[in-house]
Amino acid sequence: METLAPVAQKFMEPLGDLLLSQQKISSEDLEKALSIQRTTCERLGRLLVNLGFISEEEMLRTTAQQLKLEYMPLVKFPTTPPLTIGIPAKFMEQYKFFPLSHADGVLAITMADPLDMVTIDALKLRTDCRIVVYISKESDIAEAIERYFGGGSSTMERIVEDIPEGELQYLHADGDEDVDHLRDMAQEAPVIRLVSLVISKAIESKASDIHIEAFESQLKVRYRIDGILYDTESPPKRLQPAIISRIKIMAEMTIAERRLPQDGRVRLRMLGKKVDLRVSTIPTIYGESVVMRILDRSSIMLDLDDLGFPATSKKQFEALIRKPHGIVLVTGPTGSGKTTTLYGALDKINSPDKKIITVEDPIEYQLSGVNQIQVKPKIGLTFASGLRSIVRQDPDIMMVGEIRDLETADIAIQSALTGHLVFSTLHTNDAPGAITRLLDMGVEHYLAASCLEGILAQRLVRVICKKCKQEAEPDQQTLKLMGLKSANGLKIYTGKGCKDCNATGYSGRLGIFELLIVNDDIKQLILKKTSSNMIRQQALALGMRTLREDGWDKVKAGITSVEEVLRVTQEEDLEF
Repeated sequence: METLAPVAQKFMEPLGDLLLSQQKISSEDLEKALSIQRTTCERLGRLLVNLGFISEEEMLRTTAQQLKLEYMPLVKFPTTPPLTIGIPAKFMEQYKFFPLSHADGVLAITMADPLDMVTIDALKLRTDCRIVVYISKESDIAEAIERYFGGGSSTMERIVEDIPEGELQYLHADGDEDVDHLRDMAQEAPVIRLVSLVISKAIESKASDIHIEAFESQLKVRYRIDGILYDTESPPKRLQPAIISRIKIMAEMTIAERRLPQDGRVRLRMLGKKVDLRVSTIPTIYGESVVMRILDRSSIMLDLDDLGFPATSKKQFEALIRKPHGIVLVTGPTGSGKTTTLYGALDKINSPDKKIITVEDPIEYQLSGVNQIQVKPKIGLTFASGLRSIVRQDPDIMMVGEIRDLETADIAIQSALTGHLVFSTLHTNDAPGAITRLLDMGVEHYLAASCLEGILAQRLVRVICKKCKQEAEPDQQTLKLMGLKSANGLKIYTGKGCKDCNATGYSGRLGIFELLIVNDDIKQLILKKTSSNMIRQQALALGMRTLREDGWDKVKAGITSVEEVLRVTQEEDLEF
């Protein structure tokens, strides 16, 4: 694409109006950015990105449309860029451009700022070429320069360079840092940019959690992606107090308190998304450790069809959630998607003729038409007290985030027995184990038998990346685990690892399920106080499919790998 002549620029549609017409920003967003621009004179597009109103890629694509240029993503950069133009990598890095091709007196480049006519004119003079301009993300350009020319430095390194050595010094957790000094450090622009970078990279990587861990000689940052922790670029140890203080200020925590655990919450707009962060800090021997749970509202799946239910289990589960009364439980360890499944169930049955009330900790997603209550133990609002109160609100359906004690269990049971449908979760390894857990809490066996309608156990398995998916040969051990004597046409797959999946071989997650229908046969076993193993055997005889069996079905369908199913179902007894 040719460069724009100054005269042509006068007739361009303003970027703000273009973004507004395409409904990528609101009028309030635009007005706020323009108000700041009048003071700072900063480019509007860059302001909108920095304020979190739009992602950088969306802004650049719209800018490309405005300037009649072409947006160039990193994947389309040449594998062997031209090396004959004699331009130093430092010059490319400083002026944020990357050469794409050089032939017949034409030099094609991609720039973060295609209106930088000074750089374009300098390139014309230096190369004696006609310049054709594309537009790309600044981070993509920096990565390409580093990859091909070795002259770049990471965004984090550049931010850290802005913080002079010795300006922010680390003291041990029992040190006497002045609170005002900590607050001042946390308000430094480079520190703010550094924390924003850590969070934005996590969101771009589709991470569910950010771990910032303090060790003796380093500050480590790790992201949990698809249930697995991965190391990422970490800031230097000397910035630990400033970074932790910045996060605590964002989460409205007490920055002076470093001896006790604290919890907080941050709500922000970043990369064009509304994101909630649940922040938790704990004191360790080398300073505070921080974990931020990312609650991305746009990523929560509410449709049961998207969760990975087998056809038969989905039909049975939908029948359960439409019952007029009783208790339906979802079980599994932390991070197994229990809340998402319950949200999907509530969304499925939500209608104007039903009143639905939930008691949650935390409220991970706001459901339209559902009354949601946030647990606040500090003021006495617990699951039990909240559940006791909402019974008097004339609900049809109730959801309690978790049954943690006998009091909560008793109220849930009484609600079910008096004509309400109750959803909740328990932390057990399988579906029959939930019955044993309730009885261990002190629930009477006849009450459990009377109100339980169904129990769903679940896990999340990683989905093989579609871009690098490849066929694998099943060995005898794999066939034995899957209960097969021979391959007999069986095809299994693995992920080789590529750029799209960050070399993991997986992209996204899906559920595997074990659904126990509490029918008359199961109720009789509960009344007899039968062990969970006996209940499990009876349920299997009645057609219940285990977590691992559902996992094997997804392996055969090419959705996930054998290793992944074994990883999330380790507690199941292997019968060879």
